[in-house]
Amino acid sequence: MHLVEVPLVPEIRLHLAEDAIVWWARMEAEAGRSLAAPYWASAWAGGQAVARYVLDHPETAAGCRVLDLASGSGLVAIAAALAGASAVTATDIDPYAIAVIALNAAANGVAVDVSGRDVLDTDGDGADLVLAGDVFYDPSMADRMLPFLDRVVARGGRVLVGDPGRGTLPWESLEVVASYPAPTEAAFADAELARTYVLRLSRS
Repeated sequence: MHLVEVPLVPEIRLHLAEDAIVWWARMEAEAGRSLAAPYWASAWAGGQAVARYVLDHPETAAGCRVLDLASGSGLVAIAAALAGASAVTATDIDPYAIAVIALNAAANGVAVDVSGRDVLDTDGDGADLVLAGDVFYDPSMADRMLPFLDRVVARGGRVLVGDPGRGTLPWESLEVVASYPAPTEAAFADAELARTYVLRLSRS
């Protein structure tokens, strides 16, 4: 792991793996068992887009209670904190991610609350703004994610999604608010992508 600038968001530095696949193999070899993929060891394209958007439009998060969903490395949560959010909570169910988010927040001099709780059966715990980078990566996750985000909007919260246009993204429920060239140093699964998007949930 190396502390490096994020391609689309060079204002932020994260502890990232040079090669997440190799890092994963080494983790499993050391643990002597199978482990979940280390999503937290890469800066995914959708998360980079949301972080870029929030820093370019700080009024989006300033003064808000922000929930960063499936935070991974903590990139989006850190961007929200830098944009002036009144409180930021980063959630991820991977215990390794919890440790890395705290490490990355400290490296960027911001305060981020970290939670390992699965919040998808709630309505966002009163967050004014829910930021969701790269959460529609497979059908089973998408099936849980959209109802959760709908509940956030139904109670008056705002939702921004970051995604490079994966097949499970519910385009019919979303409105594109910004797009960026996909970072050339994206996570391994995003290597062939051309653009990445920030989308607003328009369904309630």
